[in-house]
Amino acid sequence: MSLSRVTMNTQAIARLDLTKLRENAYFALRDAFTRGAFAPGDTLSLRMLAEQLGVSMTPVREAVRRLVAEGALVDTPSRTLMVPHFDARRAADLMAARLALERLVLDQAMDRIDAAGIDMLDAILTRAKDGPDNLPDLVANHDFHFTLYGYSGSDVLLPLIQALWLQYGAYLNLIINRPQAGQIAEHAHHHEIVAALRARDRSAAQAALQADITRSFRFLIPES
Repeated sequence: MSLSRVTMNTQAIARLDLTKLRENAYFALRDAFTRGAFAPGDTLSLRMLAEQLGVSMTPVREAVRRLVAEGALVDTPSRTLMVPHFDARRAADLMAARLALERLVLDQAMDRIDAAGIDMLDAILTRAKDGPDNLPDLVANHDFHFTLYGYSGSDVLLPLIQALWLQYGAYLNLIINRPQAGQIAEHAHHHEIVAALRARDRSAAQAALQADITRSFRFLIPES
């Protein structure tokens, strides 16, 4: 399957506060990857990332080491940093892993979430859109899922899911830049999840989550 590479938006990374630079550099870059700022095959440099973040290359170098270890970047023999190319098998594995872990953490969250928490999820879906009107709201999508998953209280599962989203981010870039992306009713399954949470319908919540995850992957692996 041939997928064209999309050039990174140069404004995708927020500049940093000059305190806690090492930690903040990592989190800023991680968020950029998770929300689709980079496409498979993009090549990056420490200097370019440092300029966008407004810091020296030292904290960026340490952040990049972590991103390489987590699979979001590849440090090539020529010392060029590259976002891994699209691979259908890897995409299928990411989908399977996300389904397994996110179903589990949703089940745990349902045992702990209260009415105020459900209202918070609803508010995320109805707030003003953060980004172009013709593209999915990736900030709301991320906030919805991780606000929900946070109610699980799992110190084990949440970092694993975050790592999967980090690797999936480059593929998300391919999805949101396709013409069909603007036609997605992006929060349809999210509203189904909220309704299932209010009804305490575990099966309906799980079905809506599965539909939400697999829908995006179908842009990449149509047989999924």
